[in-house]
Amino acid sequence: MDDQVLARLGEVLEQAPPPVSVTEAEALARRHYGLTATATPLAGERDSNFHLRDGEGHEYVLKLMHPAEDPAVVDFQDQALLEIARRDPALPVPRLIAPQSGGTSVQVEDGAPPRILRMLTYLHGTPLGRGPAADAAQRCQLARYLARLDLALSGLRHHAESHDLLWNLHYAARTRGLLAHVSDPARRAIPTQFLDRFERHALPILPGLRAQVVHNDFNPHNVLADGDGIAGIIDFGDMLRAPLVQDLATAAAYQVGDEAAPLGGVSEMVAAYHAVLPLLPEEVEILADLIAARLVLTIAISTWRAARHPDNATYIIRNQGTAWRGLHSLSTISRAESQAVLRRACGMG
Repeated sequence: MDDQVLARLGEVLEQAPPPVSVTEAEALARRHYGLTATATPLAGERDSNFHLRDGEGHEYVLKLMHPAEDPAVVDFQDQALLEIARRDPALPVPRLIAPQSGGTSVQVEDGAPPRILRMLTYLHGTPLGRGPAADAAQRCQLARYLARLDLALSGLRHHAESHDLLWNLHYAARTRGLLAHVSDPARRAIPTQFLDRFERHALPILPGLRAQVVHNDFNPHNVLADGDGIAGIIDFGDMLRAPLVQDLATAAAYQVGDEAAPLGGVSEMVAAYHAVLPLLPEEVEILADLIAARLVLTIAISTWRAARHPDNATYIIRNQGTAWRGLHSLSTISRAESQAVLRRACGMG
């Protein structure tokens, strides 16, 4: 990747956010939302996040956005949450809490540099990534929720929808240089092989596929479970306009199985998604390529970032083990076989 492009796209990821204390977070909640609450820090990749509890048992998430975050992109996220609430109010996504000044957010200029402050409802549940591997029932439920989310977002347009970021699967090949941080050449050869396949087979087709606003990060740490059901879908920070199938590929990448049946769980998810929001044949043809490319992105970006932020490395590389295991499994079957498996899952022969 060109150094200038990397610097531009990686600015929000590369620079750690300025520290915010619990006392400061509580003061911000009082000043801008009239809320007296106790704050507890929450993990985050690029923002300063706090769990708030007031004296009446109400709970919220206070988010102080990264200083490098484009205000238009923040508004894009806010408008997406409002659109989902209108189109499918039963979907368990956070709801925006308006500041006392009105609107959806407020710019805080007490320190340097200025940052955007937002408040959302708090969703209870345990991230799926902290629990046991998903079973067939849970995979089908995940797929149905993702399809509903995509349907709810299908009509949204926003002037910041085409913003770029490193996690844009369409441009996965530009992270090739980041794989240099994988020190073992033999290990590095596996993601390199799948990037080659992506560039050869998927990249020429992507521009002609149907596109819309997608979540773009439907991974197990962004889906909350409560008992046997899905309790929440969180973290809309990587949202953008992209080929629709990219959203399913991202979610399915975390369901790749072992070498005995690499696409067994993926097929269950694809079939359930297809039943709610039918896929097109040309989307199915490159779905396996996109799944592998998402795993490569996870490895390339997280390895690069962990080397620069060792204090947050545990959070940054939380999905790396799954990504490496997934690529190893996918490398045991041919591209033609992968295509056939996913076509059968969609009843396409």
